[in-house]
Amino acid sequence: MEKIFQAQKTFFLQGKTKDVSFRLKQLKKLKSIIKENESLILEALEKDLHKPKFEAYASELGVIYEEIHKVIKNLKKWTKAQRVDSPLTLFPARSKIYYEPLGVVLIIAPWNYPFQLTISPLIGALAAGNCVVIKPSEMASHTEEVITQLINAHFRHEYIFVVKGGVEECQKLLKQHFDFIFFTGSTNIGKIVMKEAAEHLTPVCLELGGKSPCIVDQDANINISAKRITWGKFFNAGQTCVAPDYLYVHESIKKDFVEKMKEHILSFYGENPEKSENLGRIINKKHFDRLNALIDKTKTIFGGKTDEKNLYISPTLFDSVSWNDRMMQEEIFGPLFPILTYRNLEEVIESINRHPKPLALYFFSNNKENQDKILSRVSFGGGCINDCVMHVSNSNLPFGGIGSSGMGSYHGKFSFETFSHKKSILKNTFWFDLKLRYAPYNDKRIKLARWFLEK
Repeated sequence: MEKIFQAQKTFFLQGKTKDVSFRLKQLKKLKSIIKENESLILEALEKDLHKPKFEAYASELGVIYEEIHKVIKNLKKWTKAQRVDSPLTLFPARSKIYYEPLGVVLIIAPWNYPFQLTISPLIGALAAGNCVVIKPSEMASHTEEVITQLINAHFRHEYIFVVKGGVEECQKLLKQHFDFIFFTGSTNIGKIVMKEAAEHLTPVCLELGGKSPCIVDQDANINISAKRITWGKFFNAGQTCVAPDYLYVHESIKKDFVEKMKEHILSFYGENPEKSENLGRIINKKHFDRLNALIDKTKTIFGGKTDEKNLYISPTLFDSVSWNDRMMQEEIFGPLFPILTYRNLEEVIESINRHPKPLALYFFSNNKENQDKILSRVSFGGGCINDCVMHVSNSNLPFGGIGSSGMGSYHGKFSFETFSHKKSILKNTFWFDLKLRYAPYNDKRIKLARWFLEK
């Protein structure tokens, strides 16, 4: 760990990564390597999570291609110094913001989207001109191996390097004095990362999770809302940080809405979802056991079938759920969907605001007043009105949490900015020197200062 870290420090100080043409060359190389090894990546994702090919391509490869394309297209523009206004008191000085790389950064990735959530922040780190150490998740072992092969065999280790391993290797990495740490994972592990980073005053970006609510108002389109929510919840077998964690449905439409959800589950995955090629599996036995323990048979109204050997849990709906139930005490992160009923939107807002700020929120309604009410009175990382999960696919939107759901953001230009330092520079001239600021001071100068500063 120490050897790689020091080698990257040395390489970074040579200044090669600051050259924009160098960055573009490396990004194009990365894209080419991914393109050439698509089948290898898709195969690894199938082995780790039983990901359907469409889900694997759309959420792990397609978004990466779009991200790289956007960065390559705009990088020269982004790296240019940005001129900003200067107040009259600084005349004739000019002010600019310069973007410079942070240095040697660490990316710790999760297992649920093991390729995309490793490579997406890497794109931002390289675009900003950093050297990078990557720690993929060992839980998605096949994808971890592919990422290691693709990176370590094609890039100089002092520029980008992948470290394989588990908790021990991660702990050793966190002892190094990185210039920045980018972590995606659970809130509990995020606290550990932040604590270790504090020892070196290392800044962090934490992409965490939480219980993301989904609310369906009485005037929503029942069929389309149910279809979009069903898709968003059970995509990747529910193992998505922005998946709706629980559902609030207005009492006047609840019965019809639940029936539509059942219809869409059957439409997506068939009468026997276990045999469907369109439904993923739970990552490992530890998470299978955790999810299995959350299933309350007395409140199950659909699904509830499990197969430990194949790490299978069917899309499952629960009714008559309250905040006292165990499944409402933690982020579910699986294909279990508790349904709550509400009569007044005020009670939903109050309920959500009593709990930690979620990473995402989804509100289905045609009522503009209610939409505004949700957006203005509930704090959350990001989300959708009348859709589900899709906000993360727009690289023009910053993606990140708030409070216990995370800090910092990325995607598109926001990734470039996250991995950059904004250096503020005021450039003055010698041909004019305003005497007002110099001692000795008097009442006349105070009046002039007021005139300048209070206009």
